[in-house]
Amino acid sequence: MPLTDTARAQFQIHVCVLLWGFTAILGKLISLPALALVWWRMLIVAAVLLALPRVWRGLRALPPRLHLAYAGVGVLVALHWLTFYGAIKLANASVAVTCIALAPVFLALVEPLVTRRRFEPRELLLGIAVVPGVALVVGGIPAHMRVGVAVGALSALLVAIFGAYNKRLVTRADPLTVTCLEIGAGALFLTALAPLFPHAGSAFPLPDARDAWLLLLLALACTLLPFTLSLVALRHLSAYAAQLAINLEPIYAIALAIVLLGEQRELGPAFYVGVAIVVGAVVLHPLLMRPRGRPLPPHPGG
Repeated sequence: MPLTDTARAQFQIHVCVLLWGFTAILGKLISLPALALVWWRMLIVAAVLLALPRVWRGLRALPPRLHLAYAGVGVLVALHWLTFYGAIKLANASVAVTCIALAPVFLALVEPLVTRRRFEPRELLLGIAVVPGVALVVGGIPAHMRVGVAVGALSALLVAIFGAYNKRLVTRADPLTVTCLEIGAGALFLTALAPLFPHAGSAFPLPDARDAWLLLLLALACTLLPFTLSLVALRHLSAYAAQLAINLEPIYAIALAIVLLGEQRELGPAFYVGVAIVVGAVVLHPLLMRPRGRPLPPHPGG
């Protein structure tokens, strides 16, 4: 029996979430420092998108004010990815994705300010429920990884700000054009930021053959492919159903980190109890909140 459009879209969005979960694994496997890793990722994605005539038409049609707005969001995306991969390098993939699970909590506080919508007290209660889980996560990791938790929490805050601003702007231009502009602006921002970072030799070293293949996999299979697939899936899913699936990303990523990287050997039982509380609260979020029909912003991936 053929799949319905909704069932096919559910399958597609879960494929996207699985691919986004792989971004943390690849971030651990790629030997480049976080700044170079993110710069190469953004450069590859922007270069591929700039090869599409549709994107050039969209860029020409955008007014200068929206060019600046999307470029500003692109800076936030660059900083989010920089801190996300920084958290992976300072701790590990499991810790970084657990921190990213805090993004909906930050979004509950940030979105009313950015989009001027009514504040929801239930979302604040959800945020308070996450606090014991975060405390257990911190207590369940080695001391040298705790800086990674702080950097990961900053990354979650940045993705919440990115999501809130993109929600305001999501309907004003073609999504692929928006992605190209944001990613390209992020790459330019990191180029300007590089001199401020301590480094030996080039700030953006040429990757070796192994890292080059992994970067291509990260940029094409775990960034462009799920982004495009998610645009197709969201045509047939409510914002509620899509958000419920997207909120499962930390579970997918931690499971992959255990299977592929053996990270469970580095982390204590308290970490996983904390993860269960954090992820449980995040997954419950769309169940507790009344579903809204507002469009979801494009997901940047991890």
